Amino acid sequence: MNRQARYGGLIPRFHGDALIEDSQKEGMNVSEYADPSLNTIADLSNANGASGFEDEVLLAVRKHAQGLGDISEDCLRNIYIMRPDGPAGGPVVMLDAHSDEVSFMVQAIRPNGTIQFVSLGRWVETALAAHRVRVRNAKGDYIPGIIATKPPHFMTEEERKLPVPLSEMVIDVGASSREEAANDFGIRIGQPIVPDVVFEYDEPRDLIFGKAFDNRLGCAALLGTMRALVSEHLPVNLVGAIASQEEVGTRGAFVTANRVKPDVAIVFEGCPADDTFAEPYLIQTAIRKGPMLRHIDAKMISSPRFQRFALDLAEELGIPVQEGVRTGGSTNGAPIHLSNSGVPVIVIGLPVRYIHTHYGIATLSDYKNGVALGCAVLKRLDRSFIRGL
Repeated sequence: MNRQARYGGLIPRFHGDALIEDSQKEGMNVSEYADPSLNTIADLSNANGASGFEDEVLLAVRKHAQGLGDISEDCLRNIYIMRPDGPAGGPVVMLDAHSDEVSFMVQAIRPNGTIQFVSLGRWVETALAAHRVRVRNAKGDYIPGIIATKPPHFMTEEERKLPVPLSEMVIDVGASSREEAANDFGIRIGQPIVPDVVFEYDEPRDLIFGKAFDNRLGCAALLGTMRALVSEHLPVNLVGAIASQEEVGTRGAFVTANRVKPDVAIVFEGCPADDTFAEPYLIQTAIRKGPMLRHIDAKMISSPRFQRFALDLAEELGIPVQEGVRTGGSTNGAPIHLSNSGVPVIVIGLPVRYIHTHYGIATLSDYKNGVALGCAVLKRLDRSFIRGL
């Protein structure tokens, strides 16, 4: 069986150093950390990637996926990295992550030049006011803006007591009229808006700060896992699939799962840390404690056998890991595990404090332990084990 048939008919379209040149032409940030993992995370985090507008993220993925396999895309801007050396007719393992971030879209321009906007994904609305954002204009440039509310001086007593909902917020780019916003600033409806945040690393404390760790941290872990295994022989066909539009209904993963047709899948996800607000006995996703493997969330029960295998393997190898029972939220695992004839799925969650806000806090050590666990699982998977699932 040829490679194209093994991977569900995917046809690679892009190769070579031209990809890096393309990213440079687009003006992407180029990070310079001694640890290559940090460069990957920083480039992915800094990229603008609202749901449906993940172009910059894909350029960053292409840059850091060089040498990992054949790279292709589909029309939904899902990106696939196909390792070329798998066994003919062997089982297919898909690594999943998603490229988009919680974001916004221009809905209308008000007469005074401010922007009325809607959310793409679920936000903590009370954490939005006074934050900076980047608004894409008609030329494709991202310009700065501020999420604004009525100053307290102009509020009634009753208004001061109530939280301001997103529907009463605007984005101000500095225009004073609808005409100025449209003609001078290039604002138009339907354009994406993302948080204006730059990645930072606090090396003495091993802390990373930035936007979109849900799920650029997962994208980085997917790439890091494939890179760590690049010289390893694997008895499976490995495909990295980074899906679009997860934050608006896991849409891209419906397509990736049906194109790759995996026998099993591992989802890498930036997941909400609970160590700053949960009772101590309920903390299951703390930073510095390793990745979290969820048994259940709102839309998936993880494959019990696959989950137990991964947890036991982590214990055997001394990889710190946490277990979680989630009552809300979901991941791309939801559409993947229901695809085709059903797919065993586990989620390797990388703890991030304050996801679905402008800023996330995570640790490089949790990221590296997530990659270590992903590598360990992939080295142990074979046809016999997968059939047993």
